[in-house]
Amino acid sequence: MSGNVETPRRAAPAAKPRADRPAAKPAQISLSSVRHAFRTIVWPRKKLVFLGLVLVAINRIAGLVLPGSTKYLIDNVLVDHDTGLLRLLLLVVGGALLVQSVTSFGLTRILSVEAQHLISVLRAQMQKQIIRLPISFFDDNKSGALVSRIMNDVEGVRNLVGTGLVQLVGGVLTSVVALVLLLRINAEMTLYAFIPLVVFGVISMRAFAYIRPIFRKRGAISAEVTGRVTETLGGIRVIKGFGAEPHETRVFEEGVDRIFRNVRESLTATSLVTSLATLLMGLTSVIIMGVGGMMILRGEMTVGEFVAFTLYLAFLVAPIVQMSNIGTQMTEAFAGLDRMEEILRLHPEGDEEARSVVVRDLRGDIRFEDVWFEYEEGKPVLEGVSFEAPAGTTTALVGSSGSGKSTTAALAASFRTPTGGVVRVDGHDLARVRLDSYRRQLGIVLQDEFLFEGTIRENILFARPDATDEHLTAAVDAAHVSEFTDRFDDGLDTLIGERGVKLSGGQRQRVSIARAALADARILILDEATSSLDNESEAFIQQSLGQLMVGRTTIVIAHRLSTIRRADQILVMENGRIVERGTHDELIASEGRYYELYTYQARI
Repeated sequence: MSGNVETPRRAAPAAKPRADRPAAKPAQISLSSVRHAFRTIVWPRKKLVFLGLVLVAINRIAGLVLPGSTKYLIDNVLVDHDTGLLRLLLLVVGGALLVQSVTSFGLTRILSVEAQHLISVLRAQMQKQIIRLPISFFDDNKSGALVSRIMNDVEGVRNLVGTGLVQLVGGVLTSVVALVLLLRINAEMTLYAFIPLVVFGVISMRAFAYIRPIFRKRGAISAEVTGRVTETLGGIRVIKGFGAEPHETRVFEEGVDRIFRNVRESLTATSLVTSLATLLMGLTSVIIMGVGGMMILRGEMTVGEFVAFTLYLAFLVAPIVQMSNIGTQMTEAFAGLDRMEEILRLHPEGDEEARSVVVRDLRGDIRFEDVWFEYEEGKPVLEGVSFEAPAGTTTALVGSSGSGKSTTAALAASFRTPTGGVVRVDGHDLARVRLDSYRRQLGIVLQDEFLFEGTIRENILFARPDATDEHLTAAVDAAHVSEFTDRFDDGLDTLIGERGVKLSGGQRQRVSIARAALADARILILDEATSSLDNESEAFIQQSLGQLMVGRTTIVIAHRLSTIRRADQILVMENGRIVERGTHDELIASEGRYYELYTYQARI
C-alpha cells in the first residue's frame, strides 16, 4: 500500500499504569526504615552482633574495675598500709586492662570488617536495583546523582552493624551498671546527678529528630552536585569549545556552597547538643563536689567512697555523651536508609506478573496496533500508530525531528511500554513478554554510539562474551573494523578510553555495528547507524548492513534517505502519526511528504 495514510486524530486513551513509569516518591520513612534495617541488615548478622554485644559487655565491665578499686586503695591500702591488698588490686586492675585491650581488638576486627563488607553488599544491591529500573527512570535522573546514591548513601549504614550499634548498646549497659553502683554508694547524690542527665536526654532526642531531615537533604544535594560535575567532565570538549569554564565553575561553586550551608546547619545542631552536654556535665560535677564535700565533712561519706562515686559518675556520663555522637551517626545511617528505600521500593523493569510469556525461537514479526504513547500525561508523542513489519523485512522510519521515529523504535525495543494500544512480537503482546528472553534476540545500534572504557575487542564481545574467534572475526569483517584496527599497534586490543574518545565518530560507529553483528539477533534496531560515517565508510557499512539484515527483521531510522532506498517499506512520520507508507519508488511517485524530503536532500 502506498500514498498518503492519514491516521485520524482522536482523544488520547486514558492513562494506564505503565511498567516504565516509576512509582511515586514515597513519604519520609521513619519506623519502617528501622524495621527494615533490623530485618534485612541486623538480624541476618545476629550471631556477629550478639558476639559484639558480649565483647562490649565484657569490655565495659572490665572498665569498671579501675574506679571500683580506688575506694579500697584510699580507704584500706593507704589507711591500713595493706601491701597484700595492694598487690591484689594491681593484679586485678592489670588483668582488667588486658581484657579491655583484647575485647577492643576483637570488636574492631569482627564488627568493623563486617561493616565494610556490608557496605560492599549494599552497594552491589543498589547497583543491581538501579540497573534494572526502566529507561524512564534514567531519563529523569542524572547518572552522577545515581552514582552518588550507590556509593554514598550506604556509607552511614556501617554503624548499624559496626561498632556504632554495639557501642550504643554498650553505653547503655555501662550507664545502667554505673547507676546501680552509684545508688549503692549514695542514693541522694545519685539523684542530684541524674536530673541534669534526664534533661540532656530529652533535649538530645529532639535534636536528633531535627537533624535527621538535614542529613536526608544533604544526601540529595550531594547527589545533585555529583551529577552536575559528572556531566561537566563528560562534556568537557563542549565546555572548552564554548569557553564556558567560568559558568561551570560558578554552577559548581553554588552547589558546594549549598552542601556547606547544610553541613553548617547540622554542625550547629550537633555542636549545640555537645555544648549542652558539657554544660550539664559541668553542672553535675559542681553539684556533686558541693554535696559530696558536705557529706565528707559531716562524716556521712568516706574519701574513698567520694572518689569512687566521682569515677563511677564519669562512667555514667561519658557513655551518655558518647551516645549523643553515636546517635548522630545512627541518624545519618537511617537517613541513608531512607534514601536507599526510595530506590529499592521502585519496581524493576520486567518484574510485572503480567510478563509471563517466554519467547525462545523468535521469528521477528512485529505489529503495532493503534499505539499511543506519551512522556508527559496529556501530551501524546505517538497517536494511533499502526503498521506491520513481517519477519525478515526492513522497515524504515523517516520524518522531521520530533516526529516520533525514535519513540517508535524504543517501543519495538521494549524500552518503553505503550500508553495505549498494543505492540506485538510473533503475535504476543510485548508488554506480557519476559524482557530477558526478548532482548537476548535483539540487536541495537544507537545514534549515540556508546562504547565502554576498555579495548575494541572487549566492546565487540560485549554482545556475546562467549563468542568464538571465528564469530568475532566475522563481525569485525562485516563492519569493516579491521580497516582501521590494522593501523593500530595493538589491533583489536587497543585501549579506546572513556566512551571511546580515542576513536573517531565513524570508528566508534563501526565498532557498534560489529557488536550488533556479533549478537546474531533476530530483530535489529538501527537508529541513525551511519550518521557518523563519511561517504566512503558509509558505502562499506551499507554493504555490511545489507548482509547483516538478510533474514532479520530490521527497523531503521535514517535522516539520509539515500540509505533506505531498498527498504521493504518506508513509514513517513509527522507529529506522532504515520502520514505516508510504501516503498521508495511508490512514495516518490506519489509526490507527497517523502518526495519533498528526498528531493530537498538531493539538492543539498
